[in-house]
This record gives sequence, structure tokens and C-alpha cells, in this order.
Amino acid sequence: MSHAHPARFATALAVEAFKLRRSLALLLAAVAPLLIAVFVFFNLLRLGKAAPWAMTLQSSAAIWAFFMLPMSVTALTALVAHTEHGPRAWDHLRALPMPRWHLYAAKALCVLGMVVAMSLLLALLTTLAVGAAGLLKPAVAATGPADIAGYLLLLGRIFLAAWLLVAVQLWVALRYASFVPALAVGIGGTFFAVVATSAKIGAFLPWQIPVNQLASDPARAQLALALGLGGGTMAFGLMLWRMSRHESPA
Repeated sequence: MSHAHPARFATALAVEAFKLRRSLALLLAAVAPLLIAVFVFFNLLRLGKAAPWAMTLQSSAAIWAFFMLPMSVTALTALVAHTEHGPRAWDHLRALPMPRWHLYAAKALCVLGMVVAMSLLLALLTTLAVGAAGLLKPAVAATGPADIAGYLLLLGRIFLAAWLLVAVQLWVALRYASFVPALAVGIGGTFFAVVATSAKIGAFLPWQIPVNQLASDPARAQLALALGLGGGTMAFGLMLWRMSRHESPA
């Protein structure tokens, strides 16, 4: 790799980040964690009694990993791909004097960065929601220690376990110009992950791997982390190799 390549990749990454700021991606990144925090807030008020911090934070993480994360990744990857599919800009981009894989790697890093940002925002908003519920109604004030560090670690593990999910969804979104295949795969995958919660095959479904970080069996959680991160890394590599040789989306 020449010395110019890092600079070219940094440029591709900056351009991709600029495109994201002009899309609905930032709105999605804010709304998804906010919806979970709002649910936590009103659920605490509805319960009418105090709940431990640990249980409340784990509930927030479970909603995120089980449903909101897969659906957010589905929408986010479709939006990222559509910035080129919409104006039919792929031919122009592929003609630029840079390796083609830079274009796809920049998109992958931006999506992963957005998921990290959403995870951090979820931690902040959930903590504020629990505190606000306790202030508004002291009877529901959370009890026990607020292990925010442990909560952030759990969200971090969920993020790493989601790499395979992100790779699969981004690959489908980039491969097909239409929104339909990516949305169908994301919605269908999330549906099967829900119905296969206790099934053995659920340990291998990309859409269920993140929520397995909350499994009571440490071995299942560790397997999920290995499959999500290791499988995601390989899937990203295959995506970059294959898409760099693909002429145009179907």
C-alpha cells in the first residue's frame, strides 16, 4: 500500500461522514435510544414501586439488543447505501483515483461509529430517564448501586457482537439498489431471532447474536461474542473484496 493510500482513505471517510450528516441517519441515531429511554421512564412510573438499578439497566440493554439494534442497523445501512444508490453515483465514485475498497470500508466504519454513538447515547438517556422518574415519583427511585461502568461494558460487548449483523446488512444494502432486499433481510432476520430465542440455532443468527450477551449461560455469551466479532471481521473482509470487483448494484 502506498503512502498516499492512508490520506485517500481519510478523505473517503470524511466525505462519508459528511454525507451522513446530510441524511436521516443522525435523526435515527437520536430517536432509537430516546425511544428506549422514554419506555424505561414510563414503565418505572407505571410499576409504581422501586426497582434495582441493575435490573433497570439490563432491561434497557435487552430492548436495545433484542429489537432496536437490529432494526436500527437495518435502517442505517439502507440509508448509507442509498446515498449512492439514489443519485446513481457509483460509476462516478468507482472512476475516482483511489482503491474501490476505500469507498466500502469508509461506509462500514461510519456505520460502526454510528452504532457506538447510539450505544453511548442510550447509556446517557437511560440513566437520565431512571433519575427523572425517581425525582418525579420518589416511590419508584432506583435502589442499589448504579453500576454504570458495568452497563457500558455490557453495551460494548453487544456492539462487538453486532459486527456480523452490521456486515450482513451493509453487504445486502450495498449489493442491491432497491431498499426492499435490505429491509426484507433485516425485518425477516429480526422476526426469526424473536421466534428462535430459546432455539439452539439462535446462537448463530446474526440478528440474535447481540442479545445473547445477556444470556445467563456465560458460555453462550462468550460464543456470541466470538461469532459476532470474528464472523463480522471475516464478513467485512469478504464484502470489501467482493464489492470491489462488482461493477454495479442490481
